Amino acid sequence: MNVDKLTKLQELYPEDLLGLSKKLTTGEVEVLYNLRQALEKDIQPVMAEYWDKAEFPVQVYELYNRVGIMNNPLLYVERENKETYSEVYNAFLFHELARMDTSIATAYTIHRMAHTVILQGGNEEQKAHYLPKLEKFELTGCFALTEPLNGSDIAKGLKTSARKENGKWVLNGEKYWIGAANTADVIPVFARDEADGQIKCFILHHDTPGVEFEVIKHKMALRPVQNCKITMTDALVEESQFLPKIEGFGDVTRVFQGSRVDVGHIATGTAAGSLAATLKYATEREQFGRPIAKFQLVQEKIARMGVKVAANIALSVIMAENQEAGDFDTVNASLHKMHNAMNLREAVALGREICGGNGINIDYGVGKFFADAEAVYTYEGSHDINALILSRALTGMGAFV
Repeated sequence: MNVDKLTKLQELYPEDLLGLSKKLTTGEVEVLYNLRQALEKDIQPVMAEYWDKAEFPVQVYELYNRVGIMNNPLLYVERENKETYSEVYNAFLFHELARMDTSIATAYTIHRMAHTVILQGGNEEQKAHYLPKLEKFELTGCFALTEPLNGSDIAKGLKTSARKENGKWVLNGEKYWIGAANTADVIPVFARDEADGQIKCFILHHDTPGVEFEVIKHKMALRPVQNCKITMTDALVEESQFLPKIEGFGDVTRVFQGSRVDVGHIATGTAAGSLAATLKYATEREQFGRPIAKFQLVQEKIARMGVKVAANIALSVIMAENQEAGDFDTVNASLHKMHNAMNLREAVALGREICGGNGINIDYGVGKFFADAEAVYTYEGSHDINALILSRALTGMGAFV
């Protein structure tokens, strides 16, 4: 193995006790290494302040473009005929972002979902227009599916309507918990076609007539991510903004399988970030004349955190390789999200416990990861919904209402 690559991996991921990051290519490691350096220089010093103020550091998008996290040629060596970078790189990209801060990782998965929806649902003209700009972060994106009264039951319960009228589409309804909607340039929104009852997808822009945005306030987790309510009142959408390859909820599910795995990767990175912050604290904090990391009870908790992080990395890499091979389904996605989110919740609780009272102070990092873990545990398939999907696969009996 390239010595420089191995050295960089050891510096990047000491928590990777099984050495699975070695599956990354030399080019992928270089991009991730450059990303780490840029994040530590420009984002880490200010992130606690942004979290406290519930504001998003929009300068991170310019940083992403500078590093080329979506389109750097190093990511496409021997992938010249592929439309996207490798899934193993994707797993460690989310790991890297969430290890720094869960909110910037979440904002990126929101942006990437806009890219994925257009990639899989758009025609060639739409893809040519939007995708390069999204990859360079000249445009930012989000997606709008959930509604005020419909979350887990969105497949049957989606109320937002769309009707064709005089060559345009007219949308009515509300969307809720839509991350970055107030700042995104490209907003794929899902609505039920009044003509055939099928769920379709349309691209909204901020200047789309009849659309209003309201930021949801007073969140206790992922505070920098601006979640919004979107209200559409006879919103007019051009035919060119209709994505023709989204023809029903089956297509929506296909698009969102990948995002559920992405959130499993975010759970991995958040747990790794919590472990790193805990280790820093435990090796520097002294009680009874020595660092608390030298006490057996603390070491046992650190070991448990390390086991959970290593297990999460392992499952993330397995999922990524399955995705790359095309051997992947909804059960896989639910297993990954459920397992990694459970491990995350337990890992951040251990980290907060080790840090004592300082564990609830965001200045030490651990408290921020502790709060953000609750959001990761819930969104993109709650624990209970994923449990029902897995149990249906195991028992052959569905328990959905």
